[in-house]
Amino acid sequence: MTYTVRTERVTFDSAGHSLVGTLYRPAVQGRTPAVVVAGSWTTVKEQMAAVYARRMAEAGLTALAFDFTGFGESGGEPRQLEVPDRKIRDIRSAVGFLAEHESAAPGRIGALGICAGSGYIAVNAAEDRRVRSLALVAPWLHDPELVKGVYGGTNGVQKRLDAGLAARRRYEKGEAVQYVPAVSATDPDAAMFGPFDYYLDDKRGAVPSWDNRFAVMSWLDWLSFDPHPAAAGITAPTMMVHSRDAALPQGAQKFHEALGGPKRIVWTDGTQFDFYDQDEKVAEAADIAARHFTETLA
Repeated sequence: MTYTVRTERVTFDSAGHSLVGTLYRPAVQGRTPAVVVAGSWTTVKEQMAAVYARRMAEAGLTALAFDFTGFGESGGEPRQLEVPDRKIRDIRSAVGFLAEHESAAPGRIGALGICAGSGYIAVNAAEDRRVRSLALVAPWLHDPELVKGVYGGTNGVQKRLDAGLAARRRYEKGEAVQYVPAVSATDPDAAMFGPFDYYLDDKRGAVPSWDNRFAVMSWLDWLSFDPHPAAAGITAPTMMVHSRDAALPQGAQKFHEALGGPKRIVWTDGTQFDFYDQDEKVAEAADIAARHFTETLA
């Protein structure tokens, strides 16, 4: 059954910052299981988070997509700063907001991450026992070795770390935040350099609310982020959906093997960006996730 979806603009606090979200609610009577949804790095709630939140609501779940601190409509400075610890804190605040919302069934909270959001969702779940179920779609789960493979080896990683440190020192001295494009097909200094059509196509991910900027000092936190140690501490039932042709499948396999609770991984086909907004692939992944939440949050 596919439910009619109602949306509501909501706000909640995270460490003194006002975060803005969209709550997706199925048109049903009473409370339902509820899910926090987090998209990929640098993104805003109107991108892949909105796509999956709506799908969860169509399946009968309340779902929250929100802008992290410093992104989109949410408050906080510096803007477009990718700090995993700050995003994990925001997820914890979002879980707290849902746990007290009138539409959410008490004790029946889950979390869904897409791409980099999977790492943030997972690390929070290792410590936040309010999260009773997880789904990770096309998860980007890097470790120090995988980081080298993505960013040009030891030299490539060190170059970005040096740039990040220099940018942070200038910011701490009172200078303006240094930015590069988050995505570019022409600028090699961009955080994502290449023909990443999802982000560059205004019919896909290049939505008006997304600011195509990346704070250079983000490299320090992003490149050192490693969600893998958290896997053993995750006891919530976890569903993973990925493709060998998408990003970092070896990281997903490693993470899955280390999970401490009930787990399942579904290998399908498709590229990384297919999971973001292509109807057939999104429908498959969202259906798997929704069924997982329905069963584990019953």
